Amino acid sequence: MKTVVFAYHNIGIIGLEALVQEEFDIQAIFSHLDDPDENIWFGSVAEWAKKNRIPVFFPQNINTTEWIERIRKISPEVIFSFYYRNLLSRYIFTIPSVGSFNLHGSLLPAYRGRCPVNWVLVKGEQRTGVTLHHIVEAPDAGDIVGQKEVLIEFEDTAFTLYQKLCRKAKELLEELLPLIKKRVAPRIAQNLKEGSYYGGRKPEDGKIEWNWPMMQIYNLVRAVTDPYPGAFTYLPEGEKLFIWWALPEKDEFSKGPAGTIEFGDDYVYVRASDGRLRLLDIEVGKERMKGQKIFEYFKGKEGVILK
Repeated sequence: MKTVVFAYHNIGIIGLEALVQEEFDIQAIFSHLDDPDENIWFGSVAEWAKKNRIPVFFPQNINTTEWIERIRKISPEVIFSFYYRNLLSRYIFTIPSVGSFNLHGSLLPAYRGRCPVNWVLVKGEQRTGVTLHHIVEAPDAGDIVGQKEVLIEFEDTAFTLYQKLCRKAKELLEELLPLIKKRVAPRIAQNLKEGSYYGGRKPEDGKIEWNWPMMQIYNLVRAVTDPYPGAFTYLPEGEKLFIWWALPEKDEFSKGPAGTIEFGDDYVYVRASDGRLRLLDIEVGKERMKGQKIFEYFKGKEGVILK
């Protein structure tokens, strides 16, 4: 089956490998050039394409007449989008005779839109998953072909959760690609009223507000810790403090203001609205600190209030 693929990131590679395994005829791949300002911790679709001798292109705007006509000339029977970051116009997704499909990192209709892996953690969800769906003009709103659920553990970060989603994506594609090839893929309409939509996230969205409940702060920390930009706060003098890992802890004894630095059992804590967080991995001025180094850094600063 003649195929055009839009792909990026690790799930992009997983999708491409699944297509090869099912003997789809990949005519062209469209991907993104890596952003030099982004932490590139994931695999390269460009390198995969080169290794597999498949033409790969990096258009700034895929929806121009030039690229639409190039895809039209390929005459793909099917299009797949695996973590491609741009929306495809109807002039592209209506080209294939079999259909156009997108793999999304949530259990649609929940968490349509950008950064679903981060958002489900920010919001304290206990489950998420991956969904393969038909592409329509509205983002992540097309009929569902299939889904796989992933449970979110208490200490999951965006990175560990993404690894789980990658494994489930592979399983999902192994089940669904043969059905697409046979032209018998399911179509289950989404009830968008029961879902949710979230936009993109920026590094500045990692700012901690200490008057939040401790679980809300913890969820932010694990949603944006390595390899993402990180949760942060400010010391009284204005220096930025990244909190790469911290654990919430109920405490009924200390009643200091939110953001107050506290000590106990060789650990450093920060007061939240309903408890405190034990600092386990921080960074100040490009110096990363764990364990005793955190205690030594804050020695003499008990009672200081973070901003």
